[in-house]
Amino acid sequence: MQGAEPFASPGGPGGVLVLHGFTGNPQSMRALAEAIAEAGLAVELPLLPGHGTDMGDLIDKRWSDWSEAAENALVDLEKRCESVVVVGLSMGGTLTCWLAEHHREVRAIAVVNPMVDPPDKAFRDAIAGMIDAGETIAPVIGSDIAKPATVELAYTGTPLQAALSFFEGVDDVAKSLADISCPVLLFTSRQDHVVPSSSSDLLRSSVSGPVEQVFLERSFHVATLDYDADEIVDRVVKFAAEHTGTPPQAGNG
Repeated sequence: MQGAEPFASPGGPGGVLVLHGFTGNPQSMRALAEAIAEAGLAVELPLLPGHGTDMGDLIDKRWSDWSEAAENALVDLEKRCESVVVVGLSMGGTLTCWLAEHHREVRAIAVVNPMVDPPDKAFRDAIAGMIDAGETIAPVIGSDIAKPATVELAYTGTPLQAALSFFEGVDDVAKSLADISCPVLLFTSRQDHVVPSSSSDLLRSSVSGPVEQVFLERSFHVATLDYDADEIVDRVVKFAAEHTGTPPQAGNG
């Protein structure tokens, strides 16, 4: 997939870890990562296990695979940066919160339509029933973007066992949201056909650190590729620079 490759930049003493969503790949976050790098920060945008190749590669992947990959990327970035901010979209936002819960040294986090409110039992039971019936992959709402002719290069289906494992990860994250004490920049699309607004509500009300919530009026779930992408880039770059103590670069405000 063109654009699915991981992205990294050497940058300076401040670093930003950028995480894509479930069934997606770095394409959805690449423009944001590149803008952060242009602002003088080190950037790591990893390809999470099972993503960006073939849907079959995701079938046997689990929350432990994605959280381990995210944690390894954070540790690697911390080895060469004095301070680190983490940014994530959707499941990338879930992983971002998980890292903030487990790594108090994370200076701040920015999340776009993160999933932190666990799906209800009926929904999970329905997926379990599909698995019992021999199904392995279900259709997915792909490329949930309001902007015409803009496409997220995500998989066209959802591996069911991987999805249930993701939900178990959401369970763990939801239980420990109060452990997030760093500043949070939260982007919430008014219309999101993938993650309900209850996730943003739960995050905002549960963390112990300061939260700035920005409502995205024109974008759907994959807001980093949608009408509000420029606003997200602008705010995240300034937020990351502020919380890593990175001076503005010439031409970047």
